[in-house]
Amino acid sequence: MPSKARAKPGRRSSRRSSASRTAKPRLLSGGNPQIAKAQGDAPVQRYIAAMPGWKRDLGRRLDMLVERTVPGVRKAVKWNSPFYGVEGQGWFLNFHTFTSYVKVAFFRGTSLRPVPPGESRHQEVRYLDIREDDPLDEAQLATWIRQAAALPGWIP
Repeated sequence: MPSKARAKPGRRSSRRSSASRTAKPRLLSGGNPQIAKAQGDAPVQRYIAAMPGWKRDLGRRLDMLVERTVPGVRKAVKWNSPFYGVEGQGWFLNFHTFTSYVKVAFFRGTSLRPVPPGESRHQEVRYLDIREDDPLDEAQLATWIRQAAALPGWIP
């Protein structure tokens, strides 16, 4: 009778690690998906897929708008939020899910024209809060995205 091989102590089996990668993300306070920090489109798409309700469709629209407006955009998930940037310039935008809205942050927002409406405790950052029944002005968002991507971005 063949013996079963045991995993070495401290090592995870490939079955466990692949299962953890495909497990449904936990929703944090306000319904924000908990997604591991990672670079690229795949973690951003996992974040968007885990956004609850109407916010998922908004996340898809925001992601597609950024991709259309900034060809070759760099993506990552950091601090449980999708980040968008330009290689060599840093990050220009992220968004975050809250209970009743999605907050879009422009890291150099005070340099945009017109300036996005939401103030921040950080001098240059400006926000746009989008609620379920708010009309989405994609033309204005595209203008802000284009301007933001052309500026030196935030480098953590």
